[in-house]
Amino acid sequence: MTLIGKSLLGVAAGAGLLALSSVGASAAIACSGNVCWHTHEHFDYPARSRVIIHEDGWRPGPRVIFHEHEGRGYWNGDRWSEW
Repeated sequence: MTLIGKSLLGVAAGAGLLALSSVGASAAIACSGNVCWHTHEHFDYPARSRVIIHEDGWRPGPRVIFHEHEGRGYWNGDRWSEW
């Protein structure tokens, strides 16, 4: 195999790995009332939380406030509630 052939094979393999690694990455925006946060996992939120999940491309209105938080839970006003 020539140097060009090896280079093309390496580039193709690298592109394939990059494509596979991006398949698992998903993002969404979760909202409870007018408080939203970014999430990378889709949880089954309790019914009392009244959380709505939007796709990452969703654009919020002017009254939406973003509070970020890691972990499993939801915003209840200004308080983070875990379950």
